[in-house]
Amino acid sequence: MPNIFRIRYIPAETVDISGDRLLLRDDGHLVTAWKPIRPRTDFDHGMSCVFLSEGVKVSRFMDAAGNTLYWYVDLVDIRYDAPTDTYRLHDLLADVKIQPDGRVEIVDLDELADAMEQNLITREQGILALRILDRLLADIRNGLQPNRAAEWMQQALAQAQG
Repeated sequence: MPNIFRIRYIPAETVDISGDRLLLRDDGHLVTAWKPIRPRTDFDHGMSCVFLSEGVKVSRFMDAAGNTLYWYVDLVDIRYDAPTDTYRLHDLLADVKIQPDGRVEIVDLDELADAMEQNLITREQGILALRILDRLLADIRNGLQPNRAAEWMQQALAQAQG
């Protein structure tokens, strides 16, 4: 079982999410099921698919009945340490929220600018965030995301149950 840490710059925090239920792990993906870290009233649980080579963590937020409320995509700088089997998902601040009706919101660009301005992230990480965001928006326009994430989640659930 790998160690997985989510590292945020604004607010500054490192959260150990290794306790999330790991459903699938291969060279390109981590698929997890989880409950919120802090009590929430706007959703009950979720699933996430980290695309390790693409720098995105696509999360499906659900109600208690399992209905999709929305998709949320974090841009992440992923660092893996093989000797300790540890993934560090550095949140690159800008995110994309996708509503069930297909509406797309880009959020937290101000946080990305603040982090760059305050030298909380490197210039290279800022550039990486913008490149990932550009590819992600093209994937969304072309119908690839969140559909690819949903397929990986279904595959992971089938493997976990079978």
